[in-house]
Amino acid sequence: MVTFNLSSYNPSSFTLMGIPGLEKFHVWIAIPFCVIYLVAIVGNSVLLYLIARERSLHEPMFLFLSMLAQTDLILSSTTVLKLLSNLWFGDKKISFAGCLTQMFFLHFSFVVDSAILLAMAYDRYVAICSPLRYTTILTHQVIIKIMVGIIIRSFCAILPDVFLLKRLPFCRTHIIPHTYCEHIGVARLSCADISINIWYGFAVPHMTVVSDIVLIAVSYTIILRAVFRLPSQGACQKALGTCGSHICVILMLYTPAFFSIFAHRFGHNVPRHVLILFANSYVAIPPALNPIVYGVKTKQIRDKILLLFYPKGTE
Repeated sequence: MVTFNLSSYNPSSFTLMGIPGLEKFHVWIAIPFCVIYLVAIVGNSVLLYLIARERSLHEPMFLFLSMLAQTDLILSSTTVLKLLSNLWFGDKKISFAGCLTQMFFLHFSFVVDSAILLAMAYDRYVAICSPLRYTTILTHQVIIKIMVGIIIRSFCAILPDVFLLKRLPFCRTHIIPHTYCEHIGVARLSCADISINIWYGFAVPHMTVVSDIVLIAVSYTIILRAVFRLPSQGACQKALGTCGSHICVILMLYTPAFFSIFAHRFGHNVPRHVLILFANSYVAIPPALNPIVYGVKTKQIRDKILLLFYPKGTE
């Protein structure tokens, strides 16, 4: 019978290897990720500042957008800062508690983002299908309840991951061939049965993200049917324009994420460094592009940004 040292249950630290196979390019790979991170910080900060400052932006869609910006800041800061520290300064060590914290906020942020996109789809559904009742349905009290519900659902879905990892004995290697900690990747380092981790890791995305995608698809099916029934072509284009930025953000969040997931599961011949680069792309790029998309495609935000940076030119 195999016995485990009790200390193996709580290793002092893990070693994040970065991007195995591309060690000599680590310094150069970090540069675009640094630029992307700075764009995410500046873009989301400007978005939050404008929404907080301008009362005309205190509408449900922009309140959801502010929550998305805050979550994107958490997602990118949780992963990209450690990536840059690793690739530039060789800071590969991460404490066990730090690894669990990073893992929690990584998965928590993604589930929150998914739920916010569902809430924004519901907002567009009400705005287009029941415009006369929009202000009575989506009151500030309802918006607050939706936001609190999103946080509680995401917290309750991801918190068990922490305890599922804490119960495992880590008596093998403590080396993680990645740039950040994620649930199944850390669980695979254990020398115990991780069936519960695998099944829970499979169930949570289906109960949250996949169900969100289905409901978003249903919402937009109804929205598009309503839009194409509008008598005026101008009204149809305006309605589609209000949904365009949201659809772009949906595609930017889900497409690289699911591509990375399927590549890990079925792309057994894909080099590991390619999979790791894709995994980092889906946590770094959407937070940087989201504020740009909304800034370009949403007139209210575009006008406020121009007024913020070119006050004299807009008078």
